[in-house]
Amino acid sequence: MINVKAGSVVFEHVRKTFGSFTAIPDLSITIEPGTLVTLLGPSGCGKTTTLRMLAGLEHPTSGRILIGGKDVTMLPANERDVSMVFQSYALFPHMSAVENVAYGLLSSGLKKNEAKEKAEEGLKLVGLGGMGHRLPAELSGGQQQRVAVARALVLEPQVLLLDEPLSNLDARLRRRVRTEIRELQQRLGFTAVYVTHDQDEALAVSDRIVVMKDGQIAQSGAPRELYETPASSFIADFMGEANVIPCEVIGLEGSSAVIRVGSIEHRVPTRQPRSGSAKLAVRPGAIQIGASGGTGLPGRVLHSAYLGGHVEYEVETEVGTLFIIDHDVEHSLAAASDVTLGFKNRGIALIDA
Repeated sequence: MINVKAGSVVFEHVRKTFGSFTAIPDLSITIEPGTLVTLLGPSGCGKTTTLRMLAGLEHPTSGRILIGGKDVTMLPANERDVSMVFQSYALFPHMSAVENVAYGLLSSGLKKNEAKEKAEEGLKLVGLGGMGHRLPAELSGGQQQRVAVARALVLEPQVLLLDEPLSNLDARLRRRVRTEIRELQQRLGFTAVYVTHDQDEALAVSDRIVVMKDGQIAQSGAPRELYETPASSFIADFMGEANVIPCEVIGLEGSSAVIRVGSIEHRVPTRQPRSGSAKLAVRPGAIQIGASGGTGLPGRVLHSAYLGGHVEYEVETEVGTLFIIDHDVEHSLAAASDVTLGFKNRGIALIDA
């Protein structure tokens, strides 16, 4: 029986330098037990360094790291109650799947029969029951990744660390395996820290996303919160495409603001209520496109591209060129068409207000 021990994770003012370079200036994060938190960001943002410090592969220059309430800041990797799933799977090619899963158990002193039994249970847990005799070369990429997950889980860690676990898989397989990882995490209730640069992956698997930039937290929150109410231009653009356009805040109503863009007036959520000039993040699917002459923002289609399930437009307007996704493929518009634009109720938020 595999007994999961979900532990909390706390970073307290953690700083990490490499010589004169500061990778992490001052990082504080709390991860609740039983949640899956994704560290997301572009290359060089500090997410992998953060994960390596949690794993004990790097030590902070200052600050504290706690796992399950215990200070592990300077403990070596083998004395921390964590397991890691690597990007490269890191399976022994000469060992069968069950031998790979049992390896860590044997190294920790478990008897051979007990280790094999627990390894087989781990393989069943990830949907590979009956396949323990196969070598890694006889398994698909997705199956190899599931072996790696099973190997980590049978050690019953307080925290499971996943470092770009799906980057070696093709797009279709990535979607399937990320769903399997999320379902497994929810079923067993373990704490997981997941590192990726893929926004769709983060949105699909996370309880909470921590977006990092230059070693700091740019924004943290639930997937829907980050996508629908980004706090900055960086978040708006990084969490899926967004049109960032100037607007005027002409009224405030609680946590909402009434804004004006050209001749359009619209109510949108805001984090920092304040009248005057501001910026608006508008998702491509949040713009309605219609025939010219209506009420709204006039524009002209510069480019039109049919992509099967939707049409992509670039439309020139008085506030700049807007990228629009429209699912009305039956009435697509050609380049040079005059149009009128409006805003839908979701997918629009004030930033830098």
